[in-house]
Amino acid sequence: MKINNVSFPIKETFYSIQGEGFFSGIAAYFIRFEGCNIQCDWCDTKSSWKIEKKDFLTVHQIINNINEKVKTIVITGGEPMMWNLTPLTSILKKKGYRIHVETSGSYPIHEKDIDWITISPKKKKRPLKENYKKMNELKIIICNDSDFSFAEEQAFYAKKSNCVLCLQPEWKNNIKILPKIISYIKNHPKWKISLQIHKILNIP
Repeated sequence: MKINNVSFPIKETFYSIQGEGFFSGIAAYFIRFEGCNIQCDWCDTKSSWKIEKKDFLTVHQIINNINEKVKTIVITGGEPMMWNLTPLTSILKKKGYRIHVETSGSYPIHEKDIDWITISPKKKKRPLKENYKKMNELKIIICNDSDFSFAEEQAFYAKKSNCVLCLQPEWKNNIKILPKIISYIKNHPKWKISLQIHKILNIP
């Protein structure tokens, strides 16, 4: 089968502003995959969990939809690493795009062609040990006080990768948990705060 004919379940694609993490604020084209093996209660993209046969797009279709102004592609989900992304990322890289991937780290990461790997670990299913050395950014969602110790546990494994460490408030619990995150980062300055500015600005 030709690479252009390989297909993936895509929930949505859109051109917007990266709202989270180290690259917050840049223009980026988002490719959101369907399918998730963890399904967190607080997930804000639950619509991406289910894989719908009707939503499969070929690599050719995905790439043809990309705006010519795009410089950075963010591949997210769901859980995009459920799929072998190489047929897609290899062509995107040849076309000169910068490729970012957001994942829980619970599947193997084939990092060829990927410029930036953000792992957002979940307690239900920890990242694979080998993935800690591959990531550029560790992003921990903070819902309650116990998540700070989970963050430190994950940062311990990430030490060798010299990655960016981010704490991000769970959106629905934002008002309650944000002051605690601010205080925590002031006392543990290896961390930086990640805010979902796309929600603050009310953009996709």
